[in-house]
Amino acid sequence: MNQILKSPLAWIPLASSLAIILMELWFVFSVGVFAEPQADEGAAAHLFQLWLVSQVVMVPLFAIKWLPRDPRQALLVLVAQIALIGAACFPVFYFNW
Repeated sequence: MNQILKSPLAWIPLASSLAIILMELWFVFSVGVFAEPQADEGAAAHLFQLWLVSQVVMVPLFAIKWLPRDPRQALLVLVAQIALIGAACFPVFYFNW
């Protein structure tokens, strides 16, 4: 497991997902859940979109590289990555931001 977590393909998606969740919490506490829509989406929305594209690239690359080598440990990291992606996407789709 230690060798897998040293790979950037393992820890960068985890760290970036946590950063997006923190950004969403900051957004909720500073602007509110039901804020008035703006003409421009804002920096938070653009960061979320860039993050989502990076996850679409990095998570499958991790799976392709590590699942054949160490399936059990790679599957644990993959489940954690997917769970954090879901946790970060949930407020955006639930509140229709």
